Amino acid sequence: MPLRNLAWLVVVPAIVALGLAVSFSAPPPENDYDRVRQVVNVMAEVDTNFYRELTEKEKQQFVEDMINGGLRKLDPHSEYLNADKLKQFETSAQGSFGGVGIVLTTDPTTKFLKVDHPMPGTPAYDAGIIADDLIVKVGDKSTEGMTVPDARKIIVGEPKTQVKLTIRRAGRNPTDEDVTLTRGEIAQHPVSGVRRRADDPTKWDWFLDKPAGIAYIRLSEFNKRTTEELKAAVEEIEKDGGKGLIFDLRENGGGLLDQSIEVVDLFLTEGKIVSTRDRRSKERVFDAKKDGTAFLPAEQKHLVVLVNDGSASASEIVAAALQDHKRAIVIGERSYGKGSVQKLLRLGGQGEQQSAVKLTTETYWRPNGKNMDRKLAEKDGSTEWGVTPDIEVPTTKEEKFRADVEQLKLQWVAGKPDVAKPRPAPTPKGADGKPLVDDSKPFVDQPLNKAVEVLKKKLSGLGAAPPVRRVPEPIAG
Repeated sequence: MPLRNLAWLVVVPAIVALGLAVSFSAPPPENDYDRVRQVVNVMAEVDTNFYRELTEKEKQQFVEDMINGGLRKLDPHSEYLNADKLKQFETSAQGSFGGVGIVLTTDPTTKFLKVDHPMPGTPAYDAGIIADDLIVKVGDKSTEGMTVPDARKIIVGEPKTQVKLTIRRAGRNPTDEDVTLTRGEIAQHPVSGVRRRADDPTKWDWFLDKPAGIAYIRLSEFNKRTTEELKAAVEEIEKDGGKGLIFDLRENGGGLLDQSIEVVDLFLTEGKIVSTRDRRSKERVFDAKKDGTAFLPAEQKHLVVLVNDGSASASEIVAAALQDHKRAIVIGERSYGKGSVQKLLRLGGQGEQQSAVKLTTETYWRPNGKNMDRKLAEKDGSTEWGVTPDIEVPTTKEEKFRADVEQLKLQWVAGKPDVAKPRPAPTPKGADGKPLVDDSKPFVDQPLNKAVEVLKKKLSGLGAAPPVRRVPEPIAG
C-alpha cells in the first residue's frame, strides 16, 4: 500500500475505529479488508489528483461524507456522528446542558449580542436578565460582531462554573452592569401546556376549558425528562379536576424508545405496548404494568391524541398503542411512518476523537401486529403505514407554519415578573426583518378544536365520538 494511502488512515481515525469495531465483533473476512482498501485507494487518488490540495479538515469531512452517504443509502435514519454531533445527540437525549439559560440573537443596529429571552427557572432568569438586554461583553471580550454560535461556545460550560456578562439595558443608569452567573443544568423541557402562568412563568396552565375539565399537554420530544414531567403534569391536572386530556404529539419527531414505552404505560393497566424484532427475528415485547397507571377510571377520564405528518417514531409508538387498546381517540393527519429502532454504537476515541454510529438495528411493531414503516410498506406494495387517525383533520402548510410560530411565542418570556414588565410575546421575524406571520389574522387550530368538541360530547354523555373517517391515500413517491 502506498505511503500516501497510509497517511489518509492516520488522519481518519473513524475508519480505523470502525475497522476495530468489526474485528472485535467477529473475525473479519478477507472481503472486508478488500473493501476498506478500496476506500483508502479512492481517498489516495483524491489526495494526489484532485485539482486542489485539501486541508486536513476537508479530508476529514470528505471521509465523514463518504461514510454518511453509504449509511443513508442503506437506511435514511442511520448516521455517523463525529465528536460534535455525538455531543449534540447526547445533550438532546439527556434533556439538559450546562449553561446560563439565555436564548441569543444579534442586535441588527449595534451588532452586539442581544437577549431574545431568558429561559424560566435558569441562572439568567433568576439573576434578572430580561428580553432585549444587550450582552456587550463575555468576560473581558467584546461581543460586537460576534456570531451566536461563537458566543455559545464561551457562555455554555460545565455546571457550577462561572461566567461574567456585561449587560447593557436602555433606560438604566448606569446602562452597563456586570453580572456573574454560575452555570447550571439547563433543562430542555419536553412538556408544555396551554399558556405560562402570569404569576410564575416557570409553571403552566394546563386547562383549555376548566369548567368542562378539559386539559391539554404538548409533548415536543422523548428525552430522559419526558415521563417524569408528563407524570407530574397529569397528576396536577387530575388534582384540579381534569376529566378530559388532549395529548398533542404533532411535530414530535421521536426520541428515546424507553421513554415512549413509559409514557404509554402511564395510561394502560395491561397489554402489549410495542415489540421489536432484529435481523434474526428475535423479538422483544414490552407490556404495560398495572402499577402506576394514571388518569383512571378510563371510562370516565378520556384521552385524545393529536398527530400529524411530523409525528414520528416514539410518537407513533405512543399513538398506536393508545389507539389499538382503545384508550385514546387519535385526531389529525396520518403520521410520518417510521417503524425502526436505532442504537448508538460507539467507535471509541477520547475528547475530540470520539465518534459513533447511530444504526438501525431493529424494527418495531404496534400491538395489533403491524409495522408502521412507510419505506418497508412501499417495498411490500402496502398502503398501511404510520398511524391513521380515527378522525382526520387535514391542515395546510401555512397552518402548520403558523402553529410552529405560535409555539415559539408560547415559550417566550420577558423575564421574572418582578423585573420585566408584562408584555405579549413578539412575533418572530425572518432574516429580512419582517414578521414571519400576520398577527392580525387570528390563529385557528382546527385539530385542537375538533379534540375539544369530541371530549365535550364524551364528557356530557351525548354519545361516542364521531365515526371513524378514513380517506385512502396514494403511496408516497
